[in-house]
Amino acid sequence: MPRPKTLTPAAIAVAALAVIDRAGLAALSMRAVATELGMAPMSLYRYVADREELEGLVVDLLLADVDTTPPPRVSWQRKVAVLVERSREAVGAHPEAVPLTLTHRHVSPSLLRWSESVLGVLTAAGFAGEDRVIALRSLLAHLIGSIQLEHLGPLSGSATVAMAGLDTDEHPLLAETARVARGVPAREEFRRGLDVLLRGLGNPAG
Repeated sequence: MPRPKTLTPAAIAVAALAVIDRAGLAALSMRAVATELGMAPMSLYRYVADREELEGLVVDLLLADVDTTPPPRVSWQRKVAVLVERSREAVGAHPEAVPLTLTHRHVSPSLLRWSESVLGVLTAAGFAGEDRVIALRSLLAHLIGSIQLEHLGPLSGSATVAMAGLDTDEHPLLAETARVARGVPAREEFRRGLDVLLRGLGNPAG
């Protein structure tokens, strides 16, 4: 039986992401996605093999529209920052799906293109061997970690409010830091943290 023209991998990924956004990553299943698409669960198996394949489709959807071309005529640090910021904009809108970017980073064409572009910038800047490995891994850690921090423990959240109200005799620095943290926008936290990371990586070509 031929596949319906409307049931493309992209359409399946959109349905899977809708399930994740609404009910969390744990709710993702073949049955849930089939229900989202208005079809019988067994029918979905004609298009995807299992949940793992669904997850891969979601990751590719998240990054499919990310421009992986580095901006010209700027420093390598700025090129990397732009590439990382573009990914944050795409993935950050769907925080529940963020863990999938780690488990499927080796099979998602979109994520592979992004990684290759970042590595190209790092290589041109003089990174090689273990230095290049650590640089890419550190950038991924900041990208994924910052999105999860914003989602699970935002600076504007209740935990920061609670720490701002701590006894200043026992925790003076933590209380003061938390009071300041409440006014730091998530985007500023991400960008300044990325700046710190890029400075820490140094300039191997210099």
